[in-house]
Amino acid sequence: MIKPRQSEKIAKVILATAAAVTVLTLACILGYIFINGLHVINWEFLTSEPESMGSKGGIFSVIISTIIFTVTTIVITVPIGVTAAIYLTEYTKKGFGSSIIRFGNEALAGIPSIVFGLFGFALFVVILKPITGGWSLISGALTAACMILPTLIRTTEEAIKAVPNSFREGSYAVGATKWQTVTRIVIPSSLPGILTGIILSIGRIVGETAALLLTLGGSIFIPTGLTDPASTLSMHLYKVAMEVGAMDMCYGTASVLIFTVFIINLTANKIMGRMRHKKVA
Repeated sequence: MIKPRQSEKIAKVILATAAAVTVLTLACILGYIFINGLHVINWEFLTSEPESMGSKGGIFSVIISTIIFTVTTIVITVPIGVTAAIYLTEYTKKGFGSSIIRFGNEALAGIPSIVFGLFGFALFVVILKPITGGWSLISGALTAACMILPTLIRTTEEAIKAVPNSFREGSYAVGATKWQTVTRIVIPSSLPGILTGIILSIGRIVGETAALLLTLGGSIFIPTGLTDPASTLSMHLYKVAMEVGAMDMCYGTASVLIFTVFIINLTANKIMGRMRHKKVA
């Protein structure tokens, strides 16, 4: 019979081994990409336009298109997501209706991105083509907004729920209305958590490919309007790898994409750290 201390040691060894395998696997993947891609990254690569379908030149227009696409998606998503989360948290009572809404939101958060892509293609590219222009920046942004909206609502809800009820009670005690309490007490107190959810949502849409292949258009030129097609770093990486086969350009683009996602996640962790520090203080 194994003694409790022995079983604890065995459990620690198993957990440490699993953690080491995970970190080693990630290090191997990143190391392989960086070894093949870092030598491609230079000032010319970052500031020149793609040539020959992306097999030559740089990724400047793709970087700018990614920024425009991300900003457009966030501008569409944040007002809807934050407002919906405030309503569900502050204005609805626990019951069958709110439970159904939350269940539906959780279900949508788990749907594969390709399903959102098919939905976006059918609605925004085909049905609403006279308005969106078909494969375009706005079609891709609306599709991405539908994709990250459930996650943003959920993270915003959790941030608002983390605000102590004593804050609300103190606001009501001095005569503040519900709306004044929400806008002047609850939202400022939960802002770090809301910003973290927004940043994590940005990280997801920057790395998304499947849904955007069906809606965004894939143009390597900088869009001049919302109805112009565009391309993100992840889309450019996929197209260059699968259609052109210029692997050096692929690894260079992948390295830039990894650095971008890393910076986004690091920023989110910094915000979460500051939020925890403020709560402890």
